[in-house]
Amino acid sequence: MTHLLPVTTLAAEASFNTYWIIIALAFVLVAFGFFLLLARRYKRCPSNRILVIYGKTGAGQSSRCLHGGSAFIIPLIQNYDYLSLDPLQIEIPLEGALSSENIRVNVPSVFTVAIGTEGDTMQNAAIRLLGLTTAEISKQAEDIIFGQLRQVIASMAIQEINRDRDKFLASIQQSLEPELAKIGLVLINVNIKDITDDSGYIEAIGRKAASEAIQQAAIDVAEQERHGSIGVAEAEKERAIQVAEREKIRDIGTKAAERERAIQLAALEKEKVVGEKKAQFDQESEVRNSEREMRIRVADANAKAVVGENEAKARMAQANADLKVQEAEAFQRGETRRREAEAAVRQAQYLAEAKAAEAQAAKIEAEKRAELEAAAKAQKAQTIVAAEAEAEKARIEAEGEAAAIFAKLEAEAKGQFEILARKGQGLREIVAACGGADEAFKMLMLEHIEEISATAAKAIANIKFDKIVVWDGGQGGGEGGSATSSFLRGLAGSLPPAMHLMRDIAGVELPQYFGKLVEESEGGREPAADPEAEAPTGSE
Repeated sequence: MTHLLPVTTLAAEASFNTYWIIIALAFVLVAFGFFLLLARRYKRCPSNRILVIYGKTGAGQSSRCLHGGSAFIIPLIQNYDYLSLDPLQIEIPLEGALSSENIRVNVPSVFTVAIGTEGDTMQNAAIRLLGLTTAEISKQAEDIIFGQLRQVIASMAIQEINRDRDKFLASIQQSLEPELAKIGLVLINVNIKDITDDSGYIEAIGRKAASEAIQQAAIDVAEQERHGSIGVAEAEKERAIQVAEREKIRDIGTKAAERERAIQLAALEKEKVVGEKKAQFDQESEVRNSEREMRIRVADANAKAVVGENEAKARMAQANADLKVQEAEAFQRGETRRREAEAAVRQAQYLAEAKAAEAQAAKIEAEKRAELEAAAKAQKAQTIVAAEAEAEKARIEAEGEAAAIFAKLEAEAKGQFEILARKGQGLREIVAACGGADEAFKMLMLEHIEEISATAAKAIANIKFDKIVVWDGGQGGGEGGSATSSFLRGLAGSLPPAMHLMRDIAGVELPQYFGKLVEESEGGREPAADPEAEAPTGSE
């Protein structure tokens, strides 16, 4: 037994180590499998596809679409699929479509469409095209294109379709793009191969255009020949006119040259005289300018000298002031030191006298000191302890008061913050419940109507009317009313603006004691705000 015990212990330890190794390997395998699962559920979207995540994607959304980027697909509650963004070419062999002239035309064309990458368009594609094959998507688009193309052709004439291809293509795009967007597609290109009709109308239009072109060419040839003959005659007439014109210009030029020669000679003589006078004047002006500049330089030098003298005087005054300040400071320092020396002398005298007194008192109190020393030490210790206790008490009370003040201020700040936060939340709920800021403002105005009414009443409380005299003179007040009614309207308009703004802003009527504007009665009079103010026209 003594030899078998170590072998059994080693076997047990080996089993124990093997057990933990197996557990560690199992944990590593589970973690690796979980990582692979997460990696497989993390999907990246290529640029030529749309990643559609469906399942539980959020409130009010049946799916979530991504173009580019990546997303994590939550296991069990989400799944995914792809929509291809490759273009689809759809051939539309449209035949027998009625135009606005009731003529059937053939418009074979090729449309290029693809799934759109806009937010709403991707969502529509995810709802209506997810899981469909390319042929099924092409079939849906083909049906929509057929219908819209027939509708566009029915709204245009054949000549308009044949001549203005840009307008025809723009009409097709304008009509087709909204319909394709409903299923998540966008229109990339439209290629119209040819436009024909069974009745030969377009061919007849071509022959007519060719005939008109031939006739126009013949007309242009005849017109050019006529222009050639007229041009020859015009050229001969122009030549004769130009010859006569040149001869006239030659004669006029000769006379003008002679006159110009005489004028230039006179001008040269005049310029000579003027030049001499001008040179003399310039010379005198230069002399005057030089004298003026010399005077300016002298005055400038004098001004600079005065400025320099003033600056020197200012510096001298500043130096004197600084000297006086330094002398005052030196006097102050000397006086302070003198007084300090006197104080030190007096202190030394006092100390000497105190030492002498202490020596004398030492002799007298030597006997009593032994008796009183214990009592004095006890009293001193008691005094120190009491002073320290009082200081500690004052410190504790000060700290308590400071902590209480801080706690009070902090509580007040928290209360104010909570009040403001609750008030802001309440205002947001009021605005949301009323359906807008304007309606909420009106409701809050109604809550404070009494304060506003009281303020408006105070504004007009001190207005007193003794009596009102209105003279009409038989002229009326304009716009079909009397002068009395115009006066009362002007009086009401002069009241504080808040009385009228209350009705416009808050939508409420003011109390009766503010007065009320009433339309004119049939008799041509308007009730007055005060019985004493009512008076017949032209009287008091």
